[in-house]
Amino acid sequence: DVQLQASGGGLVQPGGSLRLSCVVSGITVADYTIGWARQAPGKEREGVSCHSRHGGITYYADSVKGRFTFSRDNAKNTVHLQLNDLKPEDTAVYYCAPDLRGVGCYEPPRPFDSRGQGTLVTVSS
Repeated sequence: DVQLQASGGGLVQPGGSLRLSCVVSGITVADYTIGWARQAPGKEREGVSCHSRHGGITYYADSVKGRFTFSRDNAKNTVHLQLNDLKPEDTAVYYCAPDLRGVGCYEPPRPFDSRGQGTLVTVSS
């Protein structure tokens, strides 16, 4: 059973930064394409970033390019998402998920199914 524990969210002012982490158990992260998605209140979940296990390619949604950075720590079975220059429109619950259904990592990234609880990011002055 795959378990996902996201953390690192919080309240931050516009222009601020956060580093999200997602500890994965039940699978070996290095063997899977992994993605981050977010869901703002009243909106559908959207893909933010994905990192393919094939060739290590990373894609980002246009809205976060140049501001967000995906990384992996395979030794800790953990993935991260560095969020810089945050904007109010980045406010959402952020989720990580492995690509268990073979959706694939493409541009723009699509959200993978996630049963994790996510971590809330609120950008406000």
